[in-house]
Amino acid sequence: MGYHHLALAAKDMKATHDFYERVMGFELVKVEIGPVPGGGWGKHFFYRMDGDDSRFIAFWELHETAGQENYKFDLNAAAGLPPGTNHYSFTVDSVEELAVWKDRWNAAGLDVLEVDHNWCHSVYTSDPNGNIVEFCATTGSFTTADRERALAALDETEFKPSPPPAKMQPWPAPEKADA
Repeated sequence: MGYHHLALAAKDMKATHDFYERVMGFELVKVEIGPVPGGGWGKHFFYRMDGDDSRFIAFWELHETAGQENYKFDLNAAAGLPPGTNHYSFTVDSVEELAVWKDRWNAAGLDVLEVDHNWCHSVYTSDPNGNIVEFCATTGSFTTADRERALAALDETEFKPSPPPAKMQPWPAPEKADA
């Protein structure tokens, strides 16, 4: 089972549009405009990913809603969680594709973090709302021992860390690297 769409609120819809369409390459295909429960109204923008008409990321531009001046658009700041805890990840088929995304994000002026987690390899950046966006390639397979370790962790109350990442490399945006 897949998902149809992930919906998030946008702090600045024009900046969000630029990031998700120009930088990410997703296509804006639909907007729904209507009332919002509790008062006010919103525009719900849908971006098609990879030309697939069954998977979208969507953003709300809210208007005249109660408490609007106090909204936090970064999922972690809103929840009082450490940065990067809540994030969303898109799949790629290879580590080579991750390098393409790293270069694309750097060319757009974004900082990138690359991490080899020993079973998957990822690149991360932030969107205009402060949310962490990830592309991830699965590079390993899962064993019975992996499942047993995961099940045991459900009951653990002491810190028993996983092996450290095989690689953790920051890639600052070029103009920031030259500063």
